[in-house]
Amino acid sequence: MATEVSAILKGVRLSPQKARLVADLVRGKKVDYALNILNFSPKKGAEIIKRVVESAIANAEHNNGADIDELFIKTIYVDKGIILKRIRARAKGRAGKITKPTCHIKVTVGN
Repeated sequence: MATEVSAILKGVRLSPQKARLVADLVRGKKVDYALNILNFSPKKGAEIIKRVVESAIANAEHNNGADIDELFIKTIYVDKGIILKRIRARAKGRAGKITKPTCHIKVTVGN
């Protein structure tokens, strides 16, 4: 029986472009192999995506009684979130704009 369970994390203070670099590493892999990749990746997004993958695994185990050894990452999406805008003081009374991007991460695991 094919089951799909997902986990979503919204409003992550990380650029979607940087998060997608990590998401591409684990898309379509078995969950134990994907967690191993994320453990040894030095990127900030790896730790965040690892938490979402672990949440999806826990959801599959608790809600559907799925076997962890058979799960793999079916889909992983990184969507653009809101952009926080800040001001940095510049010379001669001017102001510079700083943008702080956020993203939404959705992971779906299945067997």
